[in-house]
Amino acid sequence: MTANGMSRRDFIKAGGVAGGALCLSFALPDGGKFASAAEAKPAIPAPNAFVRIERDGGVTIVSNKSEMGQGIYTSLAMLIAEELECDWSRVKVVSAPVAAIYGHTVFHLQITGGSTSTLSSYAQYRKIGAAARDMLIAAAAKRWKVPAGQCRAENSRVVNNANGVSLSYGELTEAASRLPVPDSVELKPRHRWQLLGTRVHRVDGDEKLDGSAQFSIDVRLPGMLTALVARCPSYGGKPKSFKADAAKAVPGVKDVFAISNGVAVVADGFWPAKKARDLLEVEWDRGANAGLDSSRLRDDYRALGAKPGQSYKQSGDAEAALAGAAKRLEAWYELPYLSHSPMEPLNCVVWLKPGGCEIWSGTQSQTIDAGMAAAMAGLKPEQVSLHTTLLGGGFGRRAVPAGADWLKEAMEVAKRHGQGAPIKLVWTRDDDLAGAYYRPMWLDRVRGGIGKDGKPVAWLQTGVGQSIISGTPFAPMMVKNGIDAVSVEGTDDMPYALPAVALDLHTSQTPLPVLWWRSVGHSHSAFSKECFIDELARLARQDPVAYRLALLGKAPREQGVLREAAKMAGWGRKLPKGHGLGAAVHSSFGSHVAQVMEVAVKGKELKVVHVWCAVDCGVVVNPDQVAAQMEGSVMFGLSAALFGEITFKDGEVEQKNFDGYPIVRMFQAPKVDVSIIASEEAPGGTGEPAVPPAAPALANALHAATGTRLRALPLSRHGYQVV
Repeated sequence: MTANGMSRRDFIKAGGVAGGALCLSFALPDGGKFASAAEAKPAIPAPNAFVRIERDGGVTIVSNKSEMGQGIYTSLAMLIAEELECDWSRVKVVSAPVAAIYGHTVFHLQITGGSTSTLSSYAQYRKIGAAARDMLIAAAAKRWKVPAGQCRAENSRVVNNANGVSLSYGELTEAASRLPVPDSVELKPRHRWQLLGTRVHRVDGDEKLDGSAQFSIDVRLPGMLTALVARCPSYGGKPKSFKADAAKAVPGVKDVFAISNGVAVVADGFWPAKKARDLLEVEWDRGANAGLDSSRLRDDYRALGAKPGQSYKQSGDAEAALAGAAKRLEAWYELPYLSHSPMEPLNCVVWLKPGGCEIWSGTQSQTIDAGMAAAMAGLKPEQVSLHTTLLGGGFGRRAVPAGADWLKEAMEVAKRHGQGAPIKLVWTRDDDLAGAYYRPMWLDRVRGGIGKDGKPVAWLQTGVGQSIISGTPFAPMMVKNGIDAVSVEGTDDMPYALPAVALDLHTSQTPLPVLWWRSVGHSHSAFSKECFIDELARLARQDPVAYRLALLGKAPREQGVLREAAKMAGWGRKLPKGHGLGAAVHSSFGSHVAQVMEVAVKGKELKVVHVWCAVDCGVVVNPDQVAAQMEGSVMFGLSAALFGEITFKDGEVEQKNFDGYPIVRMFQAPKVDVSIIASEEAPGGTGEPAVPPAAPALANALHAATGTRLRALPLSRHGYQVV
């Protein structure tokens, strides 16, 4: 819940779709403030900040969202291009600099996350395109001395309807830029769309295919040095002393010194820095977390789960309803810590200069990161220039509320080295797994009962896990009465008809840094919800899909995607021996997704054969990108459900690289079919909503195939080998 009583779902809807104004402020690392959302903003931002039309007719569109593979550069460009009536083949996209005008329409700072990019920009970018179009038409009409209503925009030209004479946008852009921005614009009705709703080739596709795309790891600058940091194996530890004679003897090494959380090695390339770091002799003060152990953490969570927590939702007398149920069931669902593991390792380039700082970073959070850098360097915000490169995956890891931890290290190194050279700081994969932020470990104890007709009569759930939001600048919005809205999303708004519900939460105080992970709280709530509803259906001896549909009478969009996924999969058909079908449906980020998964099991060999995914995400900008996000999310969710697990022993992470933290490989990947439900509803997110149903659909399919009900992830923990 937010500070004014709004859930995150309603908060996003108010700011991103309905355009409501919310008064928010966020603390900068130095104690300053971001701009308040209450500050007046123009209804239509100045088009010049978002659209640049060259004299030759080329159109450059500025994206205020980070491109991390989700295709947002293409979607935002399509929104403007549709209304601008420009030649799509002449459109290119660049990343926005850090400036107030590029703030998120919901959060009012530059940030990419929460599957809000399209829904927050849908109206904004269309209005910008329409305003630019109207200004170009007005410029042409003024030149011809005719009414603007006599002119139309078409394929990057303004045409005089009376005589067919036309002018190119390039000929009009200078005059148009001097005209006032219209107070209001008329957006094109859907039946006139030519670009929106079509499968458009991604604007960043070709450069990624030919290798010319620039990620921050690709940045090369004259005189640039590379830095790696040796960090304590246990969280919170610091170096007591170190010996660097052998490290300094490595050719190319320029400097070795301590920073706040480790020992930095600066060299003229990655490999000399890596070799030198390996030769460091560091005596660590391992701190209070030296004895951290996953098995003990699980025991602690189990002890908490056995007791009632802080109530956040209650309807009816759930305990009495449970006591009077015809049949009762109790289940404990456990999910481990997870790593984001984006394919591009964490890195950035910092160039401290007299009176300024230039940064190249694949960040999801420009305002926060630039503000942190300015505070650390003792500079004014306008003296920091942050270039957002393409991101090789993010999944939430590159949006740290306190500022990027790798950028903080880079700033420390640049200040300490003090020779004015650009510094590229790189984390290895081992660094990322061992010293990163994680998706919280989670436990849900669920108790339920059904009546003689098999329908649920009571649902009681106790959750145990860390809060992601507490202690961050987002807490005033999203933590109410001690309940983190992210911790309970997906359970506080269950769509099933449940006459008596009691939901409570234990917010654990585990000393590990946690962060939003693709689908955030929904990643655990969907697992417990969709597995338990499946178990109730089995307890009632009813078909799991029919059981869900009967309970979704007030959730027609969930019903719609579930019916579609079941139809696609041929639900109810006879299956080969050892095969099973499992279903799950879940809503998140304004979208609704159902999945049916088919598995084949022989002994301990498990094959995920096929996934059928149906999505209702409202109005669709680019169907190809929606399908791609569904497919990628299925693989992301399967990777976690099959293999994903971060564990600790003696304070250290046990997984060192992808050999210990696998992702689904090509030969293990199932076929994925996607159906997009036609909708006139406001656009929802698509980057995350297909992740939550994957794990429960898998677990339910495994039960259908084997009769074995596994409630703790990953499945590899139970000895399954994925083939």
